[in-house]
Amino acid sequence: MEGTHPAENAIQPLDNIPTSRYVNLVCMTVQHQHESKTRLLDATLKVVRAKGYSATRIEDICAEAGLTKGSFFHHFKSKEDLALAAVAHWDARGSQIFAAASYHDADNPLSRLIAYIEFRKAILTGELPDFTCFAGTIIQEAYQTHPDVSAACERNISSHAKTLEADVRAAMRDHGIRGTWTPESLALHIQAVIQGGFILAKAKGSAAVAAESLDHLRRYVELLFGTGRTRRRNHTPSKKH
Repeated sequence: MEGTHPAENAIQPLDNIPTSRYVNLVCMTVQHQHESKTRLLDATLKVVRAKGYSATRIEDICAEAGLTKGSFFHHFKSKEDLALAAVAHWDARGSQIFAAASYHDADNPLSRLIAYIEFRKAILTGELPDFTCFAGTIIQEAYQTHPDVSAACERNISSHAKTLEADVRAAMRDHGIRGTWTPESLALHIQAVIQGGFILAKAKGSAAVAAESLDHLRRYVELLFGTGRTRRRNHTPSKKH
């Protein structure tokens, strides 16, 4: 046709696309891929905590995320590949939440430990899959069948426990505690109570039993450092009328 030049309608090679436009195209593509990957990871955290790792299918993850299996396999090679990425996602998300939590504001190490326990109790909200532990759920059923995933979950739990060790050590120093136990062992024991509370909550269908376990944990820590005994000695029983 008159006035039409084929070159005008040809697809431009990448090196002819203006740099700013090319960068925007790449950023939009990367952002879309990042968003779809995050949706799959978030869906994994939710579905696995509800159904368990073994019972969770790739189709379940895709349905929860609102994405296709094609999108899934664009990001992950297999269910185990997804699980490893989901553990890292869980770890990063949890690290942000706990780093910003108010229990760090307490004015001494023992108070921070007690405030941490109270914080764990305060976040026992919503349905069971909302507050139970993704890493703990996987370890309970996959510690033999999926060793790589289980090992990643163990690192998640242990690394979180390690964030308490400095305060335990300082509290031991402040209260003159020299026992056969260590800051590491107490930090891990705290996690054991929390994980056990999650199991009981699933068994009973309620967060109440997990909250009671944390109340017992608080009393145990107070007694361990002597504050519970001091309060009991100073307590004057009320007179009967």
